[in-house]
Amino acid sequence: MSRYHDYLRWLYKGGRPNRFARLQNSASAAVFARGVLPRRAASLEVKGRKSGGTVTLPVVIADLAGERYLVSMLGEGANWVQHVRADEGRATLRHGRCEAITLEEVPVEDRPAILRRYLDVAPGARPHIPVERNAPLEDFECVAAGLPVFRIVERGVGQDTSGV
Repeated sequence: MSRYHDYLRWLYKGGRPNRFARLQNSASAAVFARGVLPRRAASLEVKGRKSGGTVTLPVVIADLAGERYLVSMLGEGANWVQHVRADEGRATLRHGRCEAITLEEVPVEDRPAILRRYLDVAPGARPHIPVERNAPLEDFECVAAGLPVFRIVERGVGQDTSGV
């Protein structure tokens, strides 16, 4: 397991995906968008804050208490987090169908249980988050401020549904 975790950390050395990780992410996003593979995996499309173009990446959706969440395993510095914040949370999820969504940032004090659930469903994120997945919630409180969490809200009637 250690070699696998080392490999996963290597893919995102310095908190940014290397060339191989970007290639893997592009392929994964394309597959997830078609609805293939795990139900909780999807493709997230956000508007680039500088280019204005669509940025697409694979994500794992954590479910808890009837809600769905996205977590930034790489923390505050992840580009997609900055893109989402710059575009007031507007994004699109694809997993066999297109879903116009708004991502609402979860307050730090509400993140620990979501982070623990995320580590249950996203094994690839485990090497990037310095807490064991079965740790007590208090351990997750220590890292919650540095790991953005967003609640997925479907955009309904009367809301902007133009996507990204």
